[in-house]
Amino acid sequence: MSNAFSREEKVQFDQVLEGFNDAVVATKMAKVYMTDQTTMERTGDIIWRPQPYIMQSFSGNDQTANFGDVVQLAVPAAIDSQYAVPYTLTARELRDQLQEGRLGQGAKQKLASDINISLTNLVGIYGSLVVTRTAALTGYDDVALCDAVMTEQGIPNDRRVMGLNPRDYNNMAGNLASRTLDNNKSLKAYERAYLGDVAGFETYKLNYSYRLTIEASTTVTITNGSALYYTPAAYTTTAGRGSLNVDNRFQTITIGVVGGTVKVGDAFTIAGVNACHHITKADTGQLKTFRIVEIVTGAGGAGTVKITPPIISGAGGTDAELQYKNVVTAPVNGALMTPLNIAAANVNPFWHGDAVEILPGRLAPAPESGMAVMRGTTDDGIELVMTRQGSILDLSTKYRFDALWGANMLNTEMAGILIGGQA
Repeated sequence: MSNAFSREEKVQFDQVLEGFNDAVVATKMAKVYMTDQTTMERTGDIIWRPQPYIMQSFSGNDQTANFGDVVQLAVPAAIDSQYAVPYTLTARELRDQLQEGRLGQGAKQKLASDINISLTNLVGIYGSLVVTRTAALTGYDDVALCDAVMTEQGIPNDRRVMGLNPRDYNNMAGNLASRTLDNNKSLKAYERAYLGDVAGFETYKLNYSYRLTIEASTTVTITNGSALYYTPAAYTTTAGRGSLNVDNRFQTITIGVVGGTVKVGDAFTIAGVNACHHITKADTGQLKTFRIVEIVTGAGGAGTVKITPPIISGAGGTDAELQYKNVVTAPVNGALMTPLNIAAANVNPFWHGDAVEILPGRLAPAPESGMAVMRGTTDDGIELVMTRQGSILDLSTKYRFDALWGANMLNTEMAGILIGGQA
């Protein structure tokens, strides 16, 4: 067939795919959810994924008054990231077959990095559990504090993952290398700057992490009014369209800002709003942390912003509120929002394995349409597509490598960031 790849090109593609499989660390750090690609095309590449249930229990034998509704919440997951590495080789350049192979290796490296970054940026922006340290991160105590925050809020203690930026990772490895409690582990830290499992987290060294800049406003307050709480709902009924799913990860609130602006990514606590255990609803004694994920009105000044998670205090008394309650009490009107990111820093994302998903996508270029197409799939389902098309005009050949995927966070309260240097 005139458009078929040569044997050398097939060998090179196999080598690129093998390296791509090893380089896509994101699929080792998150769940991979496979979708039916025909269905995804028909639904605009969006599928609604269920959040984990949180159930209530009541004491006593007679449960007559306790049979309430069980609300199943869901979140939209999209396959919305397509990245390509295109390049052109001339007829002269193609005399050196190694050149084509080196470009393929570079394409593999860049696309794998794009996938990894999409995952870590997702947690860096939306992870609502915010742990700050005044000094630079040094080791076990920093990671153990993340463990404490997750545990006291009822996040399962299995399959916890943390990605660390290179400087923080190596600082922690240096701390571990100086210990003599476990010579083998300390030796690995000394020789390879290797951490492994720390305080219940499987750690990874990131070559890039989301950078959170300073929240510079002097005073930020909630101005919604005294009854600021959120009522979860599985769906809403719309005239002419029936029942539509509701995304309950976010809430829009009104704020007042003095002396600056707020921005997407900013982290806050709210005066008087303590986090509660998700299962027992007991007061943790610690302020709940929130993130700003969208500036709705006001361009970062006084106006409305979208935050995560929503403030679910149970004040409305509905079954859904009591089931998904995450704070002890709702904030009062004028409650002070205290910024947590007071110095620019690269964040270290952490999450529970059920909180973050990668959704592999599939591209379907027609192989009989004047171009050659070759595809391969990693062990975790991410597809890499290579296409080639030649031009009779100048004897050049165009190549491109493509990957299609989506990164999705099912629950922002099961993910967060660790940042140091916040003195």
